[in-house]
Amino acid sequence: MERGPEQLPVFVYGTLRPGGRNHDRFLRGRTAAARPARLSGAVLYEGPGFPYAVAGPEGEIRGELLTLTAGRYTETLAALDELEGYVPGGAGNLYDRLVCEVSLEDGARARCWVYAAAEPVARRLRAEGVRVPGGDWSG
Repeated sequence: MERGPEQLPVFVYGTLRPGGRNHDRFLRGRTAAARPARLSGAVLYEGPGFPYAVAGPEGEIRGELLTLTAGRYTETLAALDELEGYVPGGAGNLYDRLVCEVSLEDGARARCWVYAAAEPVARRLRAEGVRVPGGDWSG
């Protein structure tokens, strides 16, 4: 029997945020909780209609920590991977799915999945990308 990925919540900061254009399509009815959260040590860059998180010690990204419904966890994460163009070990990925730690409003910290720019994309953004002011993308 094959084990799936660790069932962590997912930190979203772009079109998957509640109210974002992809939230209803991919996450409506598939989440058990949504909590405001911040990802430190990352900078948010504009993309073509969606943002990219890129590691950067001086930055912070604002978003939501979503707890996926347990009974649909694997299928929901697979749908998110497809949306983000993420294939484990894929050389052409735009995003990589990483385990990170976010801060919640009450000061607690939580491990979660984050879709961050794959390194070739991150290098380009660091060199010539446009940062999202305040790390809060409203689309």
